[in-house]
Amino acid sequence: MRGDLVKLRNIGAKSAAKLADIGVTSSSQLAEMGAVEAYRRLRSQRDVNIAMLWALQGALLDLPWYDLPPDIKQALLDELAEQPSAPDAQF
Repeated sequence: MRGDLVKLRNIGAKSAAKLADIGVTSSSQLAEMGAVEAYRRLRSQRDVNIAMLWALQGALLDLPWYDLPPDIKQALLDELAEQPSAPDAQF
């Protein structure tokens, strides 16, 4: 159910629908998958850019995406670069 996701900061109906397309339908599933892996799976979709990664991490931290500190953004970029794409898994 997307209702749980849209209660998170930074996650609106469109983002929740995109997350549902990759099998993430709850905040606990997003937390389990993590922002980087969710972004990795989402970025093949139309209209997904790096701001989605910031939004996902902000949702997990209950911060507006634009308030993520630079060190957190850099850590996310580093993880994105280091971690090879994982095979699709069901969450």
